[in-house]
Amino acid sequence: MGWLEAIVLGIVQGLTEFLPISSSAHVSIVGQLFFDGRDPGAAFTAVTQLGTETAVLVFFWNDITRIIKRWCLALAGKVPK
Repeated sequence: MGWLEAIVLGIVQGLTEFLPISSSAHVSIVGQLFFDGRDPGAAFTAVTQLGTETAVLVFFWNDITRIIKRWCLALAGKVPK
């Protein structure tokens, strides 16, 4: 897989991940239509999914840590007011 193909498929993944459509199917279809009928493969799909997951964790990091801290406090019986 070349750089151009990876960039285009990464953009398709990023644009379709948060829409209520299958981003994996769109990546596969774009790969088959525009890049000699090749499926990008499971490894590429896994890496782009990890990239999406990392982006979500970075974006929501403050919210996630706040929720975890409050959950731990609730388990300890020290619910903040």
